[in-house]
Amino acid sequence: MIERVIEYCIRNRFLVLLAASVLVVWGIYAVINTPVDAVPDLSENQVIVFTDWMGRSPREIEDQVTYPLSLKLQGLAGVRTLRSSSEFSFSMITIIFEDGVDYYFARQRVLEKLDEVRGSTLLPAGVAPRLAADATALGQVFWYTVEPSRTNPIDPARLWALNKFYIVPQLNSARGVSEVATVGGAPLEYQIDVRPESLRAHGVTLAEVYDAVARSNYAAGGGVIHKNNAEYLVRFAG
Repeated sequence: MIERVIEYCIRNRFLVLLAASVLVVWGIYAVINTPVDAVPDLSENQVIVFTDWMGRSPREIEDQVTYPLSLKLQGLAGVRTLRSSSEFSFSMITIIFEDGVDYYFARQRVLEKLDEVRGSTLLPAGVAPRLAADATALGQVFWYTVEPSRTNPIDPARLWALNKFYIVPQLNSARGVSEVATVGGAPLEYQIDVRPESLRAHGVTLAEVYDAVARSNYAAGGGVIHKNNAEYLVRFAG
């Protein structure tokens, strides 16, 4: 067999040289145009589901969140395996799909299941699972800090707002960016110092103070008033 191949190549030198030239040109083209990732993503075709339940122990998270949610998600089409982790105050479920399943199709199927779970009594009240960002930890490639200049100092709360409402939205709109996670900062907040002796003097409990502050910080609509061929919206801004 090998002797026949060698004999055929010797008798058809032009075809052999032509095939070798085509392979060389194709190799050069592939080297120039093949995208190269500095940190290649070698992770599996997976979708991660996070569920927060603050203040709960890992045992409670496992029994009431992770286990029932895993049973609900493992019936999806194309699922190869399912891994879960129950930690303090949160649950993480990793759903690994077959390689032939489209990544965004898998996310859509998982999201449909999570919508069914939110409208049922499967999970405790107030617990809402969510999808992780459509990127793995290997995609974390850039860290940045926002710092004021020495000549123009900025209040920490204003600096935090500048990053959250101005810088982060622009980075999120950049091509190839899946998520921008903000870490740290000092958001603007208002604190109410309550004097216990004043509460006792007026017969007011701390819960009543909390409820009063909460009621004064929400927006509500009061309908529409028709007057002189015009509509006036009635609303309450907290």
